[in-house]
Amino acid sequence: MSVPAPLDITVIVLSFNEAIHVERCIGRIRDHVRRVVVVDSFSTDDTIARAQAMGAETLQNPFVNQAQQFNWALDAVQIDTAWVLRLDCDEYLDDEALRWLHRDMPRLSDDVAGVELRLKVIFKGKHLRFGGYYSTDLLRLWRTGKGRVEQRWMDERTTVSGKITRARGNLVDENLNSIGWWTDKHNRYASRHVIDFMMLQHSPDHQVATKGAMLPRRARFKRFLRNRIYARFPLFLRPALYWFYRYFVLLGFLDGKLGLIWHFLHGFWYYMLIDVKIHEARQIVADEGIDGLVLHYEKTLGVALARPMANG
Repeated sequence: MSVPAPLDITVIVLSFNEAIHVERCIGRIRDHVRRVVVVDSFSTDDTIARAQAMGAETLQNPFVNQAQQFNWALDAVQIDTAWVLRLDCDEYLDDEALRWLHRDMPRLSDDVAGVELRLKVIFKGKHLRFGGYYSTDLLRLWRTGKGRVEQRWMDERTTVSGKITRARGNLVDENLNSIGWWTDKHNRYASRHVIDFMMLQHSPDHQVATKGAMLPRRARFKRFLRNRIYARFPLFLRPALYWFYRYFVLLGFLDGKLGLIWHFLHGFWYYMLIDVKIHEARQIVADEGIDGLVLHYEKTLGVALARPMANG
């Protein structure tokens, strides 16, 4: 597509050892926006060199979790554009989304503070259309100063102060790494889920959003289903029920062989792993107290956890 004048947007991309993705990510957006800033967690590959060669600004900061890193970036980048766009290195906007940005975003009313994009997951070259997965909207674009990321360890969402609308087009998530890399990542994600779960029990005020800000309606509904419905089912049974719902009720089987792999790994294995780790966490608390659990996850993730968790 031909590229009109750059939009008044700063793109912030978090990275760690993303040499496989960073050039694609930057290359697809750099001509459409005023600034691209890569905030790196001290990669050991050539992510930074590749990002700089593509024309991106770069900063580095030690990583604790996505929420803390991105909020640090919002404060450190000194954003001088009207809008902020959040991207992960393995993500990009499709052509329809880019056309929407140029055509429709400048016409948004002043009371619109945030814009959602439909998530399109491509797994090993396969667009996952079924299983409820092509129905997720993520708030990734917002007016500067109007948005912050929730202080959560996992599944953090952006909250904004003001009205939210949805763009046409897709935010494409297409990770090119191996299955081994994917399972390692989701093993870490499962540990982060458990930290949030245990913090809800021992330090309920740890998820404090920006005052006056709110989540998009669909995100609030999904959070309600997870916290008030899914959480009430017994451990180890609920992953099986969730997988059945995704794969049969929501027609995940129509995604074919790669859909079978994805929906099993992401809809059953991953959630079973979370439950196993919750069971383990409860045993650690029973044997060693909450301090023992804090120390366990500090060693597991190599980061310091907030002390209120231990004092809750």
